[in-house]
Amino acid sequence: MSAAADERTTRRPFVVGLTGGIGSGKSTVADLFAVRGATVVDTDAIAHELTAPGGAAIEAIRARFGDEVLRPDGGLDRDAMRARAFDDPQARRALESILHPMIRDESERRILAATGPYVLHVVPLLVESGGGAGRFDRVLVVDCPVSVQIERVQRRSGLSAERVESILAAQASREARLAAADDVIDNSGDADALAPQVEALHRKYVAAR
Repeated sequence: MSAAADERTTRRPFVVGLTGGIGSGKSTVADLFAVRGATVVDTDAIAHELTAPGGAAIEAIRARFGDEVLRPDGGLDRDAMRARAFDDPQARRALESILHPMIRDESERRILAATGPYVLHVVPLLVESGGGAGRFDRVLVVDCPVSVQIERVQRRSGLSAERVESILAAQASREARLAAADDVIDNSGDADALAPQVEALHRKYVAAR
C-alpha cells in the first residue's frame, strides 16, 4: 500500500458534533442523517450500554453509590440516579467522573471505525462540556423555542412544567448553543420541515470531507 493510500485509510473522518437542548429533536435529526449514510455515534446510546446489566460502568457505579441506584436486573435505575444526581452536585460529578472517560473512549473507537462519508457525533451536553474545539469539524445545533421544548418534554415524559424548566435551567441556554453553532437546524415547526434542512447539510458535509 502506498503512503498516500495508507494515510487515507487511517486518517480521522470528518466529524460533525450534533447538540441541542432537551426536547429539541436531536434523535429525530440524527435518524434523518443516518438514513442518508452518515455514521451516527450517540453518546446517550453509549451511556445506556455502559449502564445496562453487565455494562462496563456498573461495578464502579455500585462501588460509589451502592445497590440502591441499581435495578433488580443489575442495570442502572436511571430515575433513581437522575434524582440523586440532580439534587446533589457532588453525586453528579462523581457519576460523570465514572461515565465520561468511558464514553469518550468508546466514542473515539467508533469514530475511527466509521464507514460512512462522515460522522455525526451526538453530544447533548457539547456546549456545557466546553464546546467542540479540536474535536469537531462542524458543530450542528438543533434549535427550537424554549416553550416548544417544554411542551415536547411534558408530552413524552409526563413531567411537570416546573420540573422541565428546572432541567432546562441546568443546561446551556439557547443563546449559548446558537453562539457555538456552525450550522443550525430549525425544529420549531412541523417534522416535514426537517428533511430538506438535513439533506442540504448532508450534501455540504459529504463535499467537505
